Amino acid sequence: MASAISKKKETSAITHRQKFVGHTQSVWGAIHLPGGQRIITCSSDGSLRVWNMKTGKQIGEDWRDGDSTVWSIALSPDGKKVVSGSLDGAVRLWDIDTCKVVKKWTGHTKGVTSVCWSRDGRRVLSGSNDGTARQWEVESGETIENILPSIETGHNAVRAVVYSPDTTLIATGGRDGPYSEEPIESSIKIWDAKTGKLVATLKGHSDVVWCLAWTKDGKTLISGSWDSSIRGIVKMLRHCCDCCGNCRDHCCGALKPCISTGLHMLLATWTSQCLPNESNGLSH
Repeated sequence: MASAISKKKETSAITHRQKFVGHTQSVWGAIHLPGGQRIITCSSDGSLRVWNMKTGKQIGEDWRDGDSTVWSIALSPDGKKVVSGSLDGAVRLWDIDTCKVVKKWTGHTKGVTSVCWSRDGRRVLSGSNDGTARQWEVESGETIENILPSIETGHNAVRAVVYSPDTTLIATGGRDGPYSEEPIESSIKIWDAKTGKLVATLKGHSDVVWCLAWTKDGKTLISGSWDSSIRGIVKMLRHCCDCCGNCRDHCCGALKPCISTGLHMLLATWTSQCLPNESNGLSH
């Protein structure tokens, strides 16, 4: 379990530089495009939209492929493509230059809430409300079923997925039990990306885990959840990790400040010491 050293309320002096108006429903994701002068957003109105950072104006027409809510977007490592996950259960690959869908992957039986790329750009990872995580080969557009079946995560709904920097591990987060059950059970699970086998389960959050990110060295995993009274913008402090005996009372190393926004968001960190070591046949 990871617990914050301090829950002292912080007041942020950060103000927005620009406002982007155009979506007609909730905005679920935003990413920078190459060059740093444009961002792309996704929304419940079924569109992706590109914006000029300086003027706040929309660039070109909406990107659309149906009207299904677009919950998640991620930029490819080479900056040429965007992958999106939608309520209709499809994962779509978009070409930035043409603004068109070049591949559409189906397999999830419920909405896709989270997508990410492997560092080499060869695979896309998706998480869904159907409780599974799936890997897709970008070049062929096929799910890797012949090598690795979809991962039955045990989460009632997967809300966050991420590859480790070296792509050997997959982290998933979400909500474990049905929404009708209280108290809420949530966990983060670490999987071997090659075998799909469970490596570790990290418990501590008491509400839905919505976001996950690895540090560049792959030694620390950062998680965000709706389980705290901390609101708005929270700076990342050191957090203690006691999810297993061999790392009890160990504090994660200092990180560059991370900023998270959202409702009742708590950030926690988990170190690689929480995972089996190399003697167990896994590298990380």
